[in-house]
Amino acid sequence: MRAIRIIIVRLSVVGISVVGAGLAQADDIACPDWPQARLLREADALAEQVQRWDHAYHQQGTSLVADELYDQVLERLAGWQDCLGRPMAHQPLGGAFGESSHPVVQTGLTKTDEPGVRRWTSRRQDVWIQPKVDGVAVTLRYVDGALIQAVSRGDGEHGQDWTARARALPSVPNRLPEPEDAVLQGELYWRLERHVQSRSETSEARSRVAGVMAQQTPSDKELANISLFVWDWPDGPATMEKRLETLTLLGFDTADYTHPLNDQDAAGNWRERWFNGPLPFATDGVVLRQSSRPSGRRWSSGPPEWAVAWKYPPRQALAQVRGIEFRVGRTGRITPLVWLYPIRLEGRRISRVSLGSLEQWQALDLRAGDQVAVQLAGLTIPQLAEVVWQTVERESLNVPATEAYHFLSCLRLVEGCQAQFVARLTWLGEQLEMRGIGEGTWQALVDAGLLEGLLDWMSLDTESLREASGVGTVRASQLRQSFQAARGKPFPQWLEALGVPPGIDAGITEEWPALKTRTLEQWQAIPDVGSVRSEALQAFFSHLEIQQLAQRLQHEAVAGFKSTETGQR
Repeated sequence: MRAIRIIIVRLSVVGISVVGAGLAQADDIACPDWPQARLLREADALAEQVQRWDHAYHQQGTSLVADELYDQVLERLAGWQDCLGRPMAHQPLGGAFGESSHPVVQTGLTKTDEPGVRRWTSRRQDVWIQPKVDGVAVTLRYVDGALIQAVSRGDGEHGQDWTARARALPSVPNRLPEPEDAVLQGELYWRLERHVQSRSETSEARSRVAGVMAQQTPSDKELANISLFVWDWPDGPATMEKRLETLTLLGFDTADYTHPLNDQDAAGNWRERWFNGPLPFATDGVVLRQSSRPSGRRWSSGPPEWAVAWKYPPRQALAQVRGIEFRVGRTGRITPLVWLYPIRLEGRRISRVSLGSLEQWQALDLRAGDQVAVQLAGLTIPQLAEVVWQTVERESLNVPATEAYHFLSCLRLVEGCQAQFVARLTWLGEQLEMRGIGEGTWQALVDAGLLEGLLDWMSLDTESLREASGVGTVRASQLRQSFQAARGKPFPQWLEALGVPPGIDAGITEEWPALKTRTLEQWQAIPDVGSVRSEALQAFFSHLEIQQLAQRLQHEAVAGFKSTETGQR
């Protein structure tokens, strides 16, 4: 339940720590490099956004942001408040606490990771494990077997009176089979059919339960789809084994999902099994419980020592945008790169994500300081999942004009062309099989002022090459040899290296002199070359700078560029 996590996070700001939680975390981020007046405005705006999320969740039963992102936003807000030297004044649950007292306090849970689980279990005996059911928590009080009170989790000490609503839930017994006096703590969850958590990108199960509990007149079908998992009986029998046995007799299925841990590896095995196996409910981790614990009257709303939570790895991490780079590729395509303050997600350090197009960036309007959600596509490729929150003050950006870049632009190094020019050189080196020469090498040669044209490398000697950063005598000799070898590559490879549009390999056997004189109709006559490709091919072969490059290659005696007019190479 989000209410549990909210309280834990808020309290952790004032002293309750999270033990090696293993969650998606940002690397150390200093206070934002903003004037204090701006930081104050941004922190207040972020707090207002959180309040809007809270109102939608607790008053309308609608989740506007994933719970794992909500928690991380709250931590980010607490950090900003700390930078301002003021306490975390925001009340995440607002008026959702309620006036009803819990007969036994609902505790929070310390979050830990695999090493933390090993340390925790090594110091304890008679430890049991349960799935951490993803629902909304409730306390049920029975007297002589009759349900007399139901209280929402709230702040752990006080919550909303859910008695009338709980009595309408078919899964919550209004009377127990035995005349027991019992205070039961559990989770109201949305029943799912063979739900596999590892395959579920998102789950609205918790929000559905919250929505039904917040409605004035939910339907019978909605009420019937809510089930109850009792995860604790604070003042029940002394041992877990006896508690489970009695709960089973009372009609609860707690024993079906509560198992003893016989060794330290068992916790990981159960966690993996529940993460990848079918269950009737959504889960977000596992809970380890020690069989023995103090009497319920000694419990507090903070995390106890006798239970810990080991959550599943998050699917999304909150990241703060550090800046936007507009990278121009070889064909003139502009790809925005979103640079992030580094985060860690599923063991990977992520510092940037690529947006698919300039149009996507324009739609999102990302700027430095914005908060975004990052996820891994195919478990390897970081991608931006959504924009979580945007700064009030929008920083200006120098956005490249799309009309300035195309597949025939930046054939020479002129102002605004370095990125595309280096991309062209990198492509050329790959097509001509210049081994060991990549983007970094070409960038070093450009930075040294050695290249202004696409073929200037053909005239560089070893002494000139040594002027580039990181290029010594041996490296210069290797580069020179690679450059010399490229001269002998076949004509089709050279065409690819120069950036010829697709379609040239469709049955074309002519060399440069014949290709440059082809008409638009002749290009269109080639199978699978339509009007768009034929226009691009004619534009390529008739382009002045491309023709100048061809003349240079003719002068360098590169095969395929022989002049039919002079008969000479």
